[in-house]
Amino acid sequence: MSDPKGNEPEQTLRSSHATRTRSAASRAAAICHYIERHGSAEKHEAGTAEDGTTEDGTTEDGTAAGGPAEVGPAAKEIAWKAAHAARVAAQAFAVLSESAPAPAADSRCARNAAASAAQAAQMGQLHDGDGELAVAACRAAVHASRAAAEAAGAQGLGVNETLNASADAAEAAAVTAAEEAGWMRPGQDLPQMSTGVRSPEIMSMLHL
Repeated sequence: MSDPKGNEPEQTLRSSHATRTRSAASRAAAICHYIERHGSAEKHEAGTAEDGTTEDGTTEDGTAAGGPAEVGPAAKEIAWKAAHAARVAAQAFAVLSESAPAPAADSRCARNAAASAAQAAQMGQLHDGDGELAVAACRAAVHASRAAAEAAGAQGLGVNETLNASADAAEAAAVTAAEEAGWMRPGQDLPQMSTGVRSPEIMSMLHL
């Protein structure tokens, strides 16, 4: 008779990798929405600044007119790249959710979600500037991406407990840093993000 618990290790690893993939996808989507919200606010400020600006160039509350960042091609590119990163991360989570447990493939999904979240974090830093919290959040996201890559790499293949634990810890640290930067709220669930059409390039990235 076959052991009904024979696939328990794979199920346990699937849970770990899935949790990390979902977390990274949540970070990427949250950053995307953060940039979109602030971009909309800046457009609103730019459209109403003339009416609310005093003769000395400040608003009625005494602050300088206009938002902290210029609304233009650069801002649009930042928003587009953040949205693209969020879509790729969402695709990685969708692929994992639809497939049978396989530690190597699951860890690749987690790796790609973390890499996309790091790209989104870089856009978040470009949007916010070189403030301490934004820089720290971006650095933590890059570290989480590297840790996830090591866990999925040839030395780990998704089954190395030490590398998986390091990736889990790095992901948790990236979430905390993103919350401190204001990019996401504590306990925030995965925002709705369309995965779009899965291109051959995306599937090749996932080695599926």
